[in-house]
Amino acid sequence: MARQSATFLREFFFPFGCSVCGISLADESEIWYGLCEKCRAELERELSGHIAGIACDYCGKPLISEQGRCLSCRQSENRAFDKVIVLFPYVGKYRKLLSSYKFGKNLVLGNFFIEKIYDRLCFDSIQPVDDAQAVIVPVPPRPGKIRKNGWDQVEYLAKLLERMPKHGNSINRCLKRLPSKSQKELGRENRQVNLKGRIVTVRNPPQTAILIDDVMTTGATLDACAAALKEAGTEKVYCLCLFYD
Repeated sequence: MARQSATFLREFFFPFGCSVCGISLADESEIWYGLCEKCRAELERELSGHIAGIACDYCGKPLISEQGRCLSCRQSENRAFDKVIVLFPYVGKYRKLLSSYKFGKNLVLGNFFIEKIYDRLCFDSIQPVDDAQAVIVPVPPRPGKIRKNGWDQVEYLAKLLERMPKHGNSINRCLKRLPSKSQKELGRENRQVNLKGRIVTVRNPPQTAILIDDVMTTGATLDACAAALKEAGTEKVYCLCLFYD
């Protein structure tokens, strides 16, 4: 209740407006999600269409002409993770949506994102949620990121998940990222090498993990995290990302 009140007061005195179209937010529901009713309904409709469509059974990206697994995944070497679920494409309005959250620090969008993550965690295509041992593991930030930016967008989602009604999946912050170059500064071939050995476990990992991250581009970060988990004893690693590039 206190967080809701703070959200409404912030929008009253320092309005963000809809993170997609920019229109003023009219009611409590719109303010809570940081989206006008029209844009939120459109995002949810498109997400439902993606879920109902045909996707790669490994990386989760939509398939156009391929069967079962996309060409990129068929050509790639085996990754450490077992499966990825993705929600939104990182293009157009979705790029604007993430930018408002990640760089504009429009934290109320976390309320929208976490509902979609929660829905997918409860969706029957993600097998580990049926396993009481499945634990959510946030992808760790780069060293110094929180000090520089004041927050970490993935950790914030993890904190919101902890506040959700009991859904059988606890949070384990068992991964740490050692100093390395920013992934976004590197090309596809160098991303995997950049993080090799740079993700480590700092406490006992779960037997079954669900990695949470904001964007998947090449999958190198997820792969490095999954490799660290499996090296430390994790048997299955599933991943859930808000956006895919």
